[in-house]
Amino acid sequence: MSTPADPLATSATANAMWGGRFASGPDAIMTAINASIGFDRRLYAQDIAGSRAHVAMLAGTGIVSRSDAEAIGEGLLTVLSEIEAGRFEFRTDLEDIHLNVESRLKDLIGPAAGRLHTARSRNDQVAVDFRLWVRDQCDAAITGLQALMRAFLAQAAAGADWVMPGFTHLQTAQPVTWGHHMLAYVEMLNRDLGRFRDARARMNECPLGAAALAGTSFPIDRAMTAAALGFDRPTANSLDSVSDRDFALEFLAASSICAMHLSRFAEELVIWSSAQFRFVRLSDRWTTGSSIMPQKKNPDAAELLRAKLGRILGATVALFTVMKGLALTYSKDMQEDKEQVFDAADTLMLALAAMTGMVGDMTANRDVLAASAASGFSTATDLADWLVRALNLPFREAHHVTGRLVALAEAKGCDLPDLSIAEMTAEHPGITQEVYSVLGVQNSVNSRTSYGGTAPIRVAEQVARWHTLLADAALPQERQP
Repeated sequence: MSTPADPLATSATANAMWGGRFASGPDAIMTAINASIGFDRRLYAQDIAGSRAHVAMLAGTGIVSRSDAEAIGEGLLTVLSEIEAGRFEFRTDLEDIHLNVESRLKDLIGPAAGRLHTARSRNDQVAVDFRLWVRDQCDAAITGLQALMRAFLAQAAAGADWVMPGFTHLQTAQPVTWGHHMLAYVEMLNRDLGRFRDARARMNECPLGAAALAGTSFPIDRAMTAAALGFDRPTANSLDSVSDRDFALEFLAASSICAMHLSRFAEELVIWSSAQFRFVRLSDRWTTGSSIMPQKKNPDAAELLRAKLGRILGATVALFTVMKGLALTYSKDMQEDKEQVFDAADTLMLALAAMTGMVGDMTANRDVLAASAASGFSTATDLADWLVRALNLPFREAHHVTGRLVALAEAKGCDLPDLSIAEMTAEHPGITQEVYSVLGVQNSVNSRTSYGGTAPIRVAEQVARWHTLLADAALPQERQP
């Protein structure tokens, strides 16, 4: 693919494609700031698809002749093949992808190319191109999320009954299972997937035919172009059609939330793979070494993923800032809508692929997880619950009794199961040997059988359920117990 011409060297022909209103070309600096071909060339496939649908409609409604429409359609396919083969010359003096394609079409088929722009404007043209592109990115995000969900599900299935510490405030709270922890991310990612599906459904209306802002006097068939491009229907208001980019903002918002979820697990991987935790081992594919410390195995991929949210969230804020003060309808400010969306989409797809690889490759250190699950008096809540159930104590009193036993164990340097029955009855005479049945971490997780709980039996049920849902690609956004 050729390098764009130097924008400072090409100004004389910059107005050639868009009318006789101007007697001279713009200043070279104006050409540089005005041109978007350096980035909107990425829309070439969508631009050509939109043009082919448009000219087919023009022929179907008798606005242009069949012969001209056929020549335009074939010429556009030639342009597409040239771009995909890297033989197309992108010209900065032609500003954008639309004029570049139309200019090359004129070279190929002559004056008939000028009929392509009948009953449309670059305003509705870019609106449909960009919608098509963002719609494709929603589909790619959905596919990437499903792959990552399957990677987490595989981890959950393997460790449905492995105990590990559950944390609040990054302090040991209660024992949970590895499978339960992995399934938490499956749930989060499914909501992300739902957001992309919702965004796709809302954006799936075709703005083509809105023309510059007011519609057109030509007898066009907007339903025909909408159907040809896979939209559900044409947009209902021409002003709205060319003036909003909420579909891109919604994609960015969904991307930001998704990237936040990825960043949270990346943080856990950084912590878990440290020498102080040793909960997981990351494969050599996703780690790097140190230039000076030969013992190091750094979780660089996880750290980079943790940072990617900044780029995506920054793109979201940038586009909100572009759009927030624009009166209807189109303003040139909206040319600044694409670069941040392109970068955010690229970043998200890379992050999803990298996280899928890391989750698939990581190995949990089961023995370390189990030992850590038993630390920090993680079964204290089980003791308090037992006091409520067995001795009918009010929970607040049970909480205080348990707190005193925790303080005693801490002073002795032991865990709750290591306290003798005499030491326990000294705090409350009703305590019996039965209490030890709830103090082991495996007993603790086995007891958490409420719907959505960490008990291995519940985890296995959820794993089976998600296997079915992912296999059927039937991922509901709202589910009842």
